[in-house]
Amino acid sequence: MKRIIRILSLILTVLVLMSDRIYVQGADIEDQVRDYIDEFRTQTRCTAVSVAIVRGDETYFYGDDEGLFRIGSMTKAFTALAVRKLIGEGKLSEDDTVSAVLPGFTVTFENEPCDITIGQLLTQTSGFTNNEKVYPSASGTMTLMEWVDSMSGRELAFRPGTEYAYSNANYNLLGAVIEQVSGMSFQEYMEKEILTPLGLENTYVQAPEDTQNIIRGSKLGYRCSFEYDIPVAPGRIPAGYFYSNAEDMARWIRIWLGTADIPEEYRGLVREIKDELTDTGDYTYGWELFENGTIGHSGGTPDHSSRIVFSDENRIGVCVLTNMNVAASTDSLCNGIYSLCIGEGKAPLSTDVWTVFDLVFTALTAVCAVVLILTVFVKRRRVLLAASCIMLILLILICTVMPAVFGAGLRDIMFVWAPLSFAGGIFALAIDLIVTVIRLWMMRNDN
Repeated sequence: MKRIIRILSLILTVLVLMSDRIYVQGADIEDQVRDYIDEFRTQTRCTAVSVAIVRGDETYFYGDDEGLFRIGSMTKAFTALAVRKLIGEGKLSEDDTVSAVLPGFTVTFENEPCDITIGQLLTQTSGFTNNEKVYPSASGTMTLMEWVDSMSGRELAFRPGTEYAYSNANYNLLGAVIEQVSGMSFQEYMEKEILTPLGLENTYVQAPEDTQNIIRGSKLGYRCSFEYDIPVAPGRIPAGYFYSNAEDMARWIRIWLGTADIPEEYRGLVREIKDELTDTGDYTYGWELFENGTIGHSGGTPDHSSRIVFSDENRIGVCVLTNMNVAASTDSLCNGIYSLCIGEGKAPLSTDVWTVFDLVFTALTAVCAVVLILTVFVKRRRVLLAASCIMLILLILICTVMPAVFGAGLRDIMFVWAPLSFAGGIFALAIDLIVTVIRLWMMRNDN
């Protein structure tokens, strides 16, 4: 009897120690996630970060789980699921051409008419790119169909089906296809056939009438965060402008992990889509298969950024929502939290390109302020002439290289996407150049 009691006592002691260890590990992960988020906020100056973590049957939230963020290109998976539903109902096929579904729509390659299929739109192999100067997004209050008309007749960058190029145009076209095939507006179809059946009560095609929970966007500038909100044309929504919160994103993860309670029809659609992601780098239906076996997607708008990843094997998913356009940093935060959840430890945060720009152009503005003061006192024409040449060359380089690199107009880069310091640095440089030229002219007259 004593022997049995000793064995039971030993087993109980081991179980207690194990449970304590599990608790400590769990608490440690929670602390690391919070530290990670704090580090992210310090580095990016982002004021609002919401995180949803799904681990098996448990869900964890950090930040405001009810706050509504723009989820950027994570929207594409919703649009694509609607397309898959129409395909499943026999109303559409991946082999259908866009011109057959949208009468009057045409494209060319090497000045010859060609066709784009629905499947090529879904896999980003249509021939469109994200070059806004060549394939501009909808502007103002432009509807989907008005935008489609503006895109008709465009010359493609490559022959459809031969290359991959990520483009918002592909999924905005799919939004128009949904409208044409269903006979409903994009918003009406998404709400009735996707969001409501899936129980996504806090996900919106457009901003809800009750704006209480909307997290306002922000823009970086001079190492500070400034409130920033942009109007969105209806013609841009299918590719990247849904609103959602961490609570619904957790349910969205569970839907794709197969653990959410949804109609069997939608379970089948989800399985069919995941079955098409077989090789690393595959992109289809708004999802990409990554090297570590996770499936996910990032999102970025001028005032928000987001990322979602999940793994069927580990039954883990993570979504990060932020109110600033710092996509690379948001991606690394999401990936890092996922790594913590599977026991791989913390990875360093990546620095977003706009964070680098803010540092560089904040420094440029400061240098320009000093140069402006010195210009007033410098009396040597050669020094002023050399300074003006350097400033002119730098100004020309910025104004020509940036549009070429980012595939957008300088105005959009300055006033929509880039930090406030970018425009400030350019203006400061231009003012310095003007003042220096005036000083040279005055000195010439003095001679």
